Amino acid sequence: MQSEKSQSRASSHENTREARPYHHGDLRAALLASAEHTLLEKGVAALSLRELARDIGVSHAAPGRHFKDKQALLNALALDGYDRLVQVLADADDPSLPLEPRLVALARGYLGFATENAELLELMFARKHDPEASEEMATAVDRTVGALERLIADAQKRGEIIEGDPGRLTHLVGATLHGVATFAASERVDPEFALDGIPQLVHLLLHGLKPR
Repeated sequence: MQSEKSQSRASSHENTREARPYHHGDLRAALLASAEHTLLEKGVAALSLRELARDIGVSHAAPGRHFKDKQALLNALALDGYDRLVQVLADADDPSLPLEPRLVALARGYLGFATENAELLELMFARKHDPEASEEMATAVDRTVGALERLIADAQKRGEIIEGDPGRLTHLVGATLHGVATFAASERVDPEFALDGIPQLVHLLLHGLKPR
């Protein structure tokens, strides 16, 4: 049985699909919207260009104008997800803030995106690690993960955090945040509880558990 959150999100996607007339001029957008709905409801395995064409009322050959195969569709979905995540992080970030509150704001933005787009985020990570991932995908990843690494490297230069490989530190910080986001998205912990705990989590990341 779907959770209330999944039902609400599915309803939102369904309303969008019903409200938008899909003409040839926005066929690509229509395919991506329908694909994301299918991803949410049934998972990656259920995605099919032929089924998507039937879903939006175009010929089975029409999707080929934009996506040569399913892999191309998955790449486009992942890239769209990265674009949206970049915007979320950009809206949350304030370079004028000290490191700790700045990281708190970014972590909250990431957690919110992950909770609302769990299936899409999983696809984004899968395509990121695909051996045949395009240069465009690598650029998209750099706009998110790379931004965090640059923030950490800058903080190191200012003496705000320990020395060391900024890439390794980024992976440790990112893995911690992603772990919390995964638990929240799967409702193994209450999303609101996870969100409320972000300031303490960031504080522990920066200062550790040992009493001072």
